[in-house]
Amino acid sequence: MTETALNPAIFTWDGPHGLPRFEAVRDDDFKTAFDHALAAHEAEIEAIANNPEAPTFANTITALEIAGDELSRVSALFWNKAGSDTNEAIQTLERDISPLMSRHYSKIGQNEPLFKRIDTLWETRDGLGLTLEETRVLERHWKGFVKSGAKLPKEEQLRLAEINETLSSLGTNFGQNVLADEKNWFLLLTSDEELAGLPDFLRDAMRAAAETRGEAGKYAVTLSRSIIEPFLTFSDRRDLREQAFIAWIARGENPGPTDNREIIARTVALRAEKASLLGYPHYAALKLDNTMAKTAEHVNDLLMQVWEKARARALDEEADLAEVIAGEGKNHPVQPWDWRHYAEKLRASTYNFSESELKPYLQLEKIIEACFAVAEKLFSVRAVPRPDIAGYHPDVRVYEIRDRNDDLVALFMGDYFARPSKRSGAWMSAFQSQHKLPLKNGARGEIPIVYNVCNFAKPAEGKPALLSIDDARTLFHEFGHGLHGMLSDVTYPSVSGTGVSRDFVELPSQLYEHWLTVPDILREYALHYETGAPMPSDLLDKVLAARTFNAGFNTVEFTSSALVDMAFHTRPPTSDPMALTSEVLAEIGMPHSIVMRHRTPHFSHVFSGDGYSAGYYSYMWSEVLDADAFEAFMETGNAFNAETANRLKDNIYSVGGSVDPEEAYKAFRGKLPSPEAMLKKKGLAA
Repeated sequence: MTETALNPAIFTWDGPHGLPRFEAVRDDDFKTAFDHALAAHEAEIEAIANNPEAPTFANTITALEIAGDELSRVSALFWNKAGSDTNEAIQTLERDISPLMSRHYSKIGQNEPLFKRIDTLWETRDGLGLTLEETRVLERHWKGFVKSGAKLPKEEQLRLAEINETLSSLGTNFGQNVLADEKNWFLLLTSDEELAGLPDFLRDAMRAAAETRGEAGKYAVTLSRSIIEPFLTFSDRRDLREQAFIAWIARGENPGPTDNREIIARTVALRAEKASLLGYPHYAALKLDNTMAKTAEHVNDLLMQVWEKARARALDEEADLAEVIAGEGKNHPVQPWDWRHYAEKLRASTYNFSESELKPYLQLEKIIEACFAVAEKLFSVRAVPRPDIAGYHPDVRVYEIRDRNDDLVALFMGDYFARPSKRSGAWMSAFQSQHKLPLKNGARGEIPIVYNVCNFAKPAEGKPALLSIDDARTLFHEFGHGLHGMLSDVTYPSVSGTGVSRDFVELPSQLYEHWLTVPDILREYALHYETGAPMPSDLLDKVLAARTFNAGFNTVEFTSSALVDMAFHTRPPTSDPMALTSEVLAEIGMPHSIVMRHRTPHFSHVFSGDGYSAGYYSYMWSEVLDADAFEAFMETGNAFNAETANRLKDNIYSVGGSVDPEEAYKAFRGKLPSPEAMLKKKGLAA
């Protein structure tokens, strides 16, 4: 990528409400911007480390909190681009930037004079008169430096920095390989026979997907979850379901340049070495050190408690599907590419409704409205559309988030449609986090600028985007994360919003999902896209009655993935990651008819970066919390009880990481939960 003159638009965000002017930033601006920002941050760090004055919270910790503003800005713009709308130039730079950033932060984390200042403050913290939030911020910095090797001998520090740099590169390559496999594979269908069983909404999405790939007039099965899953559900062509399913689960395992198996082997070996250098028995112990779960034993105890119940239910479900297959005069066993197809038939016969009957009532536009309406009912904030403000892509919508006094509290962007340049999945991120510290420009604090990214199938021109119930839950889930960022009310950026332990961060998002199926919300926003009629009460009753249908399958998919993740990070490193995967699945008795929700070669949560490594369990840990938290509303008889909502906002959504998560939860609920409410919600309680 060619270096260009420094583009001030990357650092000076003078768009509406302080947004970046996305249209003014070019791909070839990033290299120069990173070079400048890294040097500027390094100079700031040296000034803090070599301050001749005795260390104080203000001249050391607060100074660290506000240092690196330019690096934060270019990083926010670049990683958004890399995830949501990448190209070859961005991917090339990503492979260069990832190790460079790792090297930069390793150097900071091993800066001896700087750590000495932080260590002095940590050892004397009880006499500094710190607030609870300041103590949490100090602890975060101190632990971060220790885990960066600040206490290690120089030779081991250098090795740790080398490991971190290599891991950063491996994670980048892993993610790019998965994206390449997803982008490059599609199955074109043309005849009515090949399209047998596919409802109109799916045909429309597949036609649009084919058009974006230069195949107008045809229908493309892609590996985007919003197309592949309904195809596996509705297609009457078992041979095509098998072909598509095998391609879907082979992402990252195809021989050639996108094969991730060697990357995984190197990653787990380096993570184990890193943990050993830092004095931990395995990598999971390192990752769990600052979480609610605390130990791998606690994690596995929860996962196995759920696994036994889920596996038993899934085997019963498999037997039911086998009966459906036999009832059609067929004698093949239930294979993974059969499950969704026959489960949909079983649901249709058991509850007398199908996904295709439900989907016309789940318009993307109305579900977005429902998301915003729930936030207003619970937290007195409203979303104001700003179609006049440009986002980072033409598909992106921009909203002001305003409180009951009409004060602007946040900016929100929604990027909902799949495209070949976007990585799969759904996520929340931020260009800017909320805080109240003074800035160099004289302003005090910043409002959060949050965005949600999803991968819903984009409809054909003039057609509405229709969601599955799982898609609708995803939208609510990611907006729950968004609210965690947008309702943040802390002083320091490092504990703002989603800056919490990994097994607590999913609480606000998973809890928010519950309001999707509150009957009043479905009655008001689940409107037929053609007639505008609300979902009939009998269909609504069937949807609510079927909430735990297929619970064994869904829970087995997830829990097997979480158990494999823990095995990779508690057992000795392996040179054959697929053999270890098979070993774990055999040990737990994985049903042959189900595969992991994220097979190892494309398990991006765990191997494309470090985010959920030894942490995929956190969705279930948070599910224990979210089931109990929603019970707090149900106990009042009102899903929008104002007093409970205020406690939720004050103790969960607004405090970020400024309070210990256990204490935050107890302040909201009065107690810590047991798994019973979660098992009941899943329909797995005894």
